Amino acid sequence: MEKVHENGNGMQLGVLSFGDIGRDEYGAPLSVATMLDQTLERIRLAEEVGLGFYGLGEHHIDTYAISNPGTVLAAAASVTSTITLSTAVTVLSTEDPVRLFQQFTTLDQLSHGRAELLAGRGSFTESFPLFGADLGDYDDLYEEKLDLLLALDRSDPVTWSGRFRSPLEAARVLPRPYGEHLRISVGTGGNLDSSARAGMLGLPIVYAIIGGAPERFAPLVDLYRRANVASGHDPQTQHVTMTGVGMIAQNSQSAKDGFYPYWNRMMEYGATARGWTVPSRADYDHYTAGARSLLVGSPAEIAERLITIGAAVGADRYGLQLDWSGVPHAIVMNAIELLGTEVRPLVDAALPV
Repeated sequence: MEKVHENGNGMQLGVLSFGDIGRDEYGAPLSVATMLDQTLERIRLAEEVGLGFYGLGEHHIDTYAISNPGTVLAAAASVTSTITLSTAVTVLSTEDPVRLFQQFTTLDQLSHGRAELLAGRGSFTESFPLFGADLGDYDDLYEEKLDLLLALDRSDPVTWSGRFRSPLEAARVLPRPYGEHLRISVGTGGNLDSSARAGMLGLPIVYAIIGGAPERFAPLVDLYRRANVASGHDPQTQHVTMTGVGMIAQNSQSAKDGFYPYWNRMMEYGATARGWTVPSRADYDHYTAGARSLLVGSPAEIAERLITIGAAVGADRYGLQLDWSGVPHAIVMNAIELLGTEVRPLVDAALPV
């Protein structure tokens, strides 16, 4: 394929998961223990087939198995050696940044520098009452806690004060990262302020794309890059990850037909919980045609789409969420294998490092 990436940079591929709980042959939910076992199998396979990162989300409701990504990632660190282990995302607004920093620097030491902390607000709010946070402080909590998290990473010892917790005075927070710094990224669903903030702070940014064509995020990526340069950062500090929902099978139509029930289940859940209108099968067919919005199809189809996205937005990484609404383990494992063994070589050839 033609080498199209305008910056000459490659695009690393990876997998994301919220720990969606699957169902057995009788339709009963699988146990949390089973889902965690399957998650570790998937992470091991992702590394074996050459994928670059695996991210786990944080949720506190019974449709997801992972409420504490750091613990699961620590287990994954013990059975892997090269793959980056990330959150996707950590709901920073309801965390204690000091304890969170310690948890992830411990993971960083355990994994020899493979930890990534993706800090975001999260698209769910159940953690606010659970941890005693006020939704009225939604934005202020995030901004202050991100400020403290970065201070912890950049200063040792650290002196800091804010509204929502006691101050720190020349405090040492240990352990320190494996390298000079912990990789801390900002996660966003497309918020203008988040793009500008990440650029101004010189942090990597991760765009969570649940619906719509990824190309529509290009202006946000441009804003991020301009804010980064305007704030005096080296352009080499710019790192952009795009993410999306998808499925890969050898046959394109099989992928589309097989993924539809799980996508539709999530749309029905959203309609009940958030007042969405459930899209039709015709809508779904439109979204998946050419993997336009939902990256569902054959390896060649997905590779072509990722190459187009990479060229359009200049992303360093792309993460696919393959277990949406509990897609069965065997199907997810097959998709991970195809992503690594068939999609990745095509993307690497077109978007060389």
